[in-house]
Amino acid sequence: MQPSSAHHDERLTAPRSWWGIAVLIGLSCALMLLPLGSLPLLAGLVGGTALAGLAVSSYGSARVRVVNGSLAAGDARIPVAALGEPEVLDAEESRAWRTYKADTRAFMLMRSYVPTAVRVEVTDPDDPTPYVYVSTREPQALASAIRAAKG
Repeated sequence: MQPSSAHHDERLTAPRSWWGIAVLIGLSCALMLLPLGSLPLLAGLVGGTALAGLAVSSYGSARVRVVNGSLAAGDARIPVAALGEPEVLDAEESRAWRTYKADTRAFMLMRSYVPTAVRVEVTDPDDPTPYVYVSTREPQALASAIRAAKG
């Protein structure tokens, strides 16, 4: 069987404002250490900013890919043969599927700062997961790549 040429690759990076918040956390750490002197103040600034930046970076490192016949969303790898027709969700519908329409058994790669998503039913009868919900800034492109990978 020939691997599919369908390809989609997207990184769900954190918004720029989150990096500003990381710097403010570093400043807060520095201010807490101000009474101890300038060296602890500098250590608090560097250490607090580095730790907050690491947290923002790790949370914003989620990748969504369709490659070699599978949908890779975060750490999950799902063969597209086990998926149904992808449904593109606008901002309002995405919010609904993240909240009151959500199923606790579903696999969800959600990022609140990404307003749109794609929802795909899982058609594998041995898999208890009803659907896959993936936040994406390019829902049409992701849905097209899933359709193309299915052949």
